[in-house]
Amino acid sequence: MKRYILTLLSFISALTLLANDLSSGFSKTEYIETLKMNAAQKDTITPDAVFRSDKYDRIYRSPVVGLLNRWDLWMRKDKNEIGISLRGTAPEALSWLANFYAAMIPARGEIKINDSLTFNYKLAERSDATVHAGWTFGLGSMASDIVQKIDSCYRTGVKNVLIFGHSQGGALSHLTTAYLRYLQKDGKLPADIVFKTYASAAPKPGNLYFAYDYEHLTFGGWSYTVVNPEDWVPETPITVQTSEDFATTNPFRYVKPMLKKQKLLVRMALKGAYNSMDKSTKKARKNVKKQLGYRTGKLIQKSKPQYVQPEFSRGIYYTRAGIPVVLMPDVEYYASFPKDAQENIFQHHMFEPYLMLAEKLPETK
Repeated sequence: MKRYILTLLSFISALTLLANDLSSGFSKTEYIETLKMNAAQKDTITPDAVFRSDKYDRIYRSPVVGLLNRWDLWMRKDKNEIGISLRGTAPEALSWLANFYAAMIPARGEIKINDSLTFNYKLAERSDATVHAGWTFGLGSMASDIVQKIDSCYRTGVKNVLIFGHSQGGALSHLTTAYLRYLQKDGKLPADIVFKTYASAAPKPGNLYFAYDYEHLTFGGWSYTVVNPEDWVPETPITVQTSEDFATTNPFRYVKPMLKKQKLLVRMALKGAYNSMDKSTKKARKNVKKQLGYRTGKLIQKSKPQYVQPEFSRGIYYTRAGIPVVLMPDVEYYASFPKDAQENIFQHHMFEPYLMLAEKLPETK
């Protein structure tokens, strides 16, 4: 009888652990918990009861590194899951420079952050995938610490990892997820670790080919980007699409041969119109890369003199990544957060409006 009871208790315990494992699909409850943990990153406020997690405990806070980047490690109270909370933009100028350092770099390569740290990274398989320079710098400053903590927790039996961030932290959560999943694919992290991601109010982390790669990498409901349509931050960075940003097989490659087949007057008119549009977008791309790449990079080097600016990619074509979850405002929302509030351009971007709208979502399993 005693043996039967022990077996039954072991079976129940195993079922409980399985029930608490991360599962694919959007979870309203999970997302709201990530908002609460993200809110704890704000040094200027002490989270009240609304923004205090009762399901997780913070067990580690990293030092401030890189472009004022920081991350927190949370442990679910049942000790079966950890959460990686990536801080958003800090008030200081260097953190804002990370956002404006928006030239693109290849999604595979290396960055010399300082004399003692060169970040070798792989964020996509595709050679045409590119990512944001400033946020990749931030990831490189934290990556080793994050991997070490995941490994330590794994050794205690924790195999579930929730990755999340709000604003800049949301963009970093995409890049961090890609980095960790490729370490896993390349055999540098255990294959049985389960990663799930919530990027909240996130700006765009890379180009369309990074998004394709990322969404294939996280296929099956393992990465979400949560947006408020009134929030302007997910619409950034400034992006320019040119004729060179299309897939290899596209009609723009054959414009000139096609025009040669037209009559002279038609050919001249169409060629003039095409050249005007093509040159203007490429000129805009060049200007954006100059201002948000080279010039911003030089400002960063004043604070980080050992940093070596990488070679930038040609494009500045940003797009959203991850499965979108739209928090649609309603009349009650606009009563609390007016649509046109010029005195507070971040009104629709903060934790409070996101929490209000998230609580209106239908319940999910």
